[in-house]
Amino acid sequence: MNPISLYPGSSDANKVIDSGVKLKIVIVEDDYFQLKLLSEKFSMLGYKDITGFDDGPTALAHMTHTNSDSTVVVLNLEKIVRGKANLLQKLKIVRFTGAVILVSKTGERRVQSTAARSSPFGLNVAGHLKRPVQLEKLERILNDFSTQIGLAISGGRQHRYSAERLSQAIQAGELCNVYQPKILLSTGELVGVEALVRWRHPDDGLVLPGQFLDLAEENDLIDDIARQVLRNALEDNKHWKDLGREITIAVNISMYNLNTREFVSYLENELSISGVKPQNLILEVTESRIVPDYPLVLDVLTRLRLRRVNLSIDHFGRGSFSMAQLRDIPFNELKIDRGFIHEAHDNAERHDVVDLSMQLARDLGIASVAEGVEDEADWNYLGNSGCDLAQGFFIGKPMEASELGEWQTEWSARYQELSR
Repeated sequence: MNPISLYPGSSDANKVIDSGVKLKIVIVEDDYFQLKLLSEKFSMLGYKDITGFDDGPTALAHMTHTNSDSTVVVLNLEKIVRGKANLLQKLKIVRFTGAVILVSKTGERRVQSTAARSSPFGLNVAGHLKRPVQLEKLERILNDFSTQIGLAISGGRQHRYSAERLSQAIQAGELCNVYQPKILLSTGELVGVEALVRWRHPDDGLVLPGQFLDLAEENDLIDDIARQVLRNALEDNKHWKDLGREITIAVNISMYNLNTREFVSYLENELSISGVKPQNLILEVTESRIVPDYPLVLDVLTRLRLRRVNLSIDHFGRGSFSMAQLRDIPFNELKIDRGFIHEAHDNAERHDVVDLSMQLARDLGIASVAEGVEDEADWNYLGNSGCDLAQGFFIGKPMEASELGEWQTEWSARYQELSR
């Protein structure tokens, strides 16, 4: 079946975001009337590269020949739930790296369930639109996604890399860190940063991890990446300390990285070389795959905590951690996933999840961190929530280590304005 003709405009006529990236819109909807309405909403916002399909397989075939980095796929949630085609899983198979927007007439709980199902597939569910679609919310979701990818796309081309090329990049030191600030909500004070990996490709520019982390896990390169990120982070943290800025630095570590006791001695050695205090390092733990030896991982985490290294539960709320793991592992920080924080001020169910998460953190005696503070409405909501720490694009975008000082000066002035 051919794609349904919606708007004949070429990609050159497509709306261009600040970074110069042109978004492509793919709508999968078997109700032609609804498909036409959705396409008109995108057109009203200035997007012209809009393609509609009334079946999943044809849409997937189309996306294997297009740049998925800058593609937004709009899916009918009811069609997914009915199970006619596991579109989410198939998007993973074709290595889709763009954004997914779910459209439905249903409530938030079913949406969260579907978003949770997409998480193991590594898909980015950028948002949910309830019919009738509100133009303002659609624009906000698209702007958020555009900001996320703006730093990563070079020339509007899709790049596929081999494991051998990625291994060469690791050995050549092409991977680099950017840092997102984390602030104390009660004072606005900068207390830490999260290290995020990027690939500074000599030809393709700055490449986001979504284009190479799955490849790394599939080819046993994830441990090499984690160690390089950690080493870079400790070096930058030491430099900041020399400048009089002593803050914590958070590094993402998967259960895969922790599946050996050698990691403890390795980390001790890296801390000793850098001169960074163990209490200034936070390991953000994620479950990216099944843990073959959970007792060993638990032992490693306990050893690290005894050495005063901080442990954080990353993306809490996605269902990765069981209550038994929360009981067993000596975490001292809980990061509430951005999918619950963003727009919680206007969503009772998200609000309840955030409240319960923060209450759990208080009961466990650990700090709570809000991820994904994307706009002033999110910021104002958190101000009265009782949350301890926050990070997100509204506070500060991921930046080079050298940019942190300038950001801190600008943020101090902006925080004063926000506090009036």
